[in-house]
Amino acid sequence: MSEALRPMVKSRLYEQVLERLRAYVSEAGLSAGDKLPAERDLAASLGVSRASVKQAIVVLEVQGLVEARHGGGTYLVRDTLDVEPVEQLVERRKRLPEVLEAREALETKLAELAAERRTDAELEDIRQALDYMRDEIAGGENGVEGDRRFHAAVTAAAHSSLLADFMKTIAAQITESRTESLRQPGRPSRSLAQHTAIYEAIAASDAKKAAAAMRKHVRTVAKVRLLTWVPED
Repeated sequence: MSEALRPMVKSRLYEQVLERLRAYVSEAGLSAGDKLPAERDLAASLGVSRASVKQAIVVLEVQGLVEARHGGGTYLVRDTLDVEPVEQLVERRKRLPEVLEAREALETKLAELAAERRTDAELEDIRQALDYMRDEIAGGENGVEGDRRFHAAVTAAAHSSLLADFMKTIAAQITESRTESLRQPGRPSRSLAQHTAIYEAIAASDAKKAAAAMRKHVRTVAKVRLLTWVPED
């Protein structure tokens, strides 16, 4: 059947609320740190149920665009509410657990091997990646590029061409998991601390400690709001 004649999908009410909130933030000139109106006020203004507003807020929270503080309201994390389509969120939620399983298996071994096989030059590459991430976070960013450089440097130091090839095959999915993790509130600084622990174990040539530190790190990466979200029909 022609793609143009595929079944039409009725827009969910909370997706319409998302679009109205995006427009409101833009028109009102709100920016990171500003508070959104209370859910009950939004529901009254938009003429929808409070449940629909709550569903929209949860989607924004999952995407790291707002922070819902218990008893304190909802605050913008970024200057805009450029919302990712819900269908894309659902698809990423489906594949993320397997990606994280693969990362734990591969990267734990890579850290162990890096501790055993790294050269001084490769250790310096890992340290520089760590410094880059630290500078990114100090500048108000999430540290995504520094994180990528760090894990790439650890992979190179492991001297395992086959494991490196496996990492390349899931590079796009790893990028998704990295971005998902680092947009969690407070996660960049925690990730930096865990990277530092991995680096120190590799520097000490302690393979067991390096593997344990990497395993702990990847399991932290797995703790994302997206995986606790139950998409509404």
